[in-house]
Amino acid sequence: MKLATVSQPGGLDQLKITDGPEPGEPGPGEVRVRIHANSLNFHDYAVVAGAIPTADGRIPMADGAGVVEATGTHVSEFKVGDHVVSTFFPQWENGPAPIDNFTTTPGDGIDGYAREYVVTPASYFTLAPKGFSHAQAATLTTAGLTAWRALVVNGGLKAGDTVLTLGTGGVSIFALQFAKMMGARVISTSSSDDKLERLSALGADHTINYKTTPSWGQRVLELTNGRGVDLVIEVGGPGTLPESIDAVCIGGHISLIGILTGRSGDVPTAKLMAKQARLQGLIVGSRAHQQEMIRAIEANGLQPMIDRSFPLDEIADAFRYEESGKHFGKICLEF
Repeated sequence: MKLATVSQPGGLDQLKITDGPEPGEPGPGEVRVRIHANSLNFHDYAVVAGAIPTADGRIPMADGAGVVEATGTHVSEFKVGDHVVSTFFPQWENGPAPIDNFTTTPGDGIDGYAREYVVTPASYFTLAPKGFSHAQAATLTTAGLTAWRALVVNGGLKAGDTVLTLGTGGVSIFALQFAKMMGARVISTSSSDDKLERLSALGADHTINYKTTPSWGQRVLELTNGRGVDLVIEVGGPGTLPESIDAVCIGGHISLIGILTGRSGDVPTAKLMAKQARLQGLIVGSRAHQQEMIRAIEANGLQPMIDRSFPLDEIADAFRYEESGKHFGKICLEF
């Protein structure tokens, strides 16, 4: 079978396409899945670029979608022909988060889905939304579920709330879509006026160019008549957090998701305290969260925003495209 691997110390030039043996038949509680699509995330990029150390020869990609080709004994949830999508934390079925690292995450601590076939425990997958392409389904594992947990599971999003999204990456686009799906108002930022127009077309009620309006937190207050937003999808990290604290309402919720501006930095703690806001870090979600999200997607007909797809052979080019920042929504691999 065809697969991609990354050699250490990492780097896009160290990504290799090779042939490997196909896995055998699934054992008890296992499924054999023909993978047809992956989607790219910043975490995957950090692994293949060498920013996150992993084993030499690691098969990357946390997000995988495909078709069940065989099931082992004691598997009742899936049948041959089912379309399925991977889970980010295969051992986190439900309940509170039991893990604070990526040792069990496919494409990082264990081999991922940049390969044509896998045999895994059935819990490594859920059913994909009905009618989704494999590429659409692959966007849900990391970006989709992160946005869902931030807004719904942790943030308690309800109709009439106001949500602030930053940028046009996968998590932010999903957050915009989920928020509108659930009857919320959305304010979105970008450094590109063209992308701001596309955010408006997706339903953003207000948009802000953060390059021309560097004090965008104050602009958010103006747009909300001084109140601020109920929820912030904070993907930037230390470089954007002060503005997000300005933008949030008293008693609001900031979901700290990304580190695009760095791993550490100063936090205006007095301002956060005065806002009496919740600042909560999170990493994706559980298998049960994913199943809840997929039920909501099917009930509302949400369609993921895919910018562009590449063949598996061009995985390095796909990551270079992600590096460029030109994308709007998700980048996928299809094979």
